[in-house]
Amino acid sequence: MAIAQTGTMTQTEKRKGSTAAFQDFRLWWLVIPAFLVFLVFFVIPTASLFGLAFNKSVAGVIALNSQITFDNFVRIFTRASYYESILRSIWISAIVGAACLFFGYPLAYVIAKTVKPSRATLLMILVLSSMQLDMVIRMYGLMVLLGDNGLINGFLLRVGAITTPLPLMYNVFGVIVGLVQITLPFMVLSLIGIIKAIHPSLEEVARSLGASRWHAFVTIVLPLSMPGILAGTLLVFALSISSYVVPALMGGWKVMVLPIHIYQQIAEVGRWQFGAAIAVVLFVTSIAAVAVYHQAAVRTSGGRT
Repeated sequence: MAIAQTGTMTQTEKRKGSTAAFQDFRLWWLVIPAFLVFLVFFVIPTASLFGLAFNKSVAGVIALNSQITFDNFVRIFTRASYYESILRSIWISAIVGAACLFFGYPLAYVIAKTVKPSRATLLMILVLSSMQLDMVIRMYGLMVLLGDNGLINGFLLRVGAITTPLPLMYNVFGVIVGLVQITLPFMVLSLIGIIKAIHPSLEEVARSLGASRWHAFVTIVLPLSMPGILAGTLLVFALSISSYVVPALMGGWKVMVLPIHIYQQIAEVGRWQFGAAIAVVLFVTSIAAVAVYHQAAVRTSGGRT
């Protein structure tokens, strides 16, 4: 009797296990379309890019060949115009990340702490509305504002505050302003959810124990919001270092960063191999930023990511 019951239970468990396995297999079919898109439009182009970067640079030739050379990378790191562009791209992106954090954290804090839903919704609409316009249109709007004959210089000249227009465009300052304007909403959106998740009772306990509002913010809110700060900074850095439109329009082709060099080598000169090598350097730089972010996340979370 017991043996029969055991056999029946074993068969039932097998049927349940096979049913669960079949359901898991059916769920994998939902992943296949996204995986194919990722494979075709990211993995294969990126692999081709890496392969092309190790070929000899020949104008107008795109086909891959089996001859491997490091001449493209040697040229990048032995010519000042290229490795200075690497450093320039990194420090401009770092400054943009710090500026977005400086301006975005107070706004995200106000939105997260706003109790009235209608007011919080209005603030969110204002943040998201800036993302609805095309990037080129937004840059042309900044050009109207910051140009030599723009609104700012025109007003300062009219009131007699300056005698010559301020150099607000076609330099590093103009590029930084343009990148901050583009990436600031991403920083704010990264911070709002983290700040909302911090329970208000933590600040109330600190205040009840004698801490000032500022001390409670520095010791409680700021450390707990560090994951959002790191995620927002990483996102802003990645968007800034890979931006081409902003340096081209706001820098006037005078601020040479890696995306500008990639465009020149591929679109103007036709040296796909050398442009691919610069793109690989840009890709590795972004991966290095992710690695630094990971280490910072591990340290700030006590060893847990």
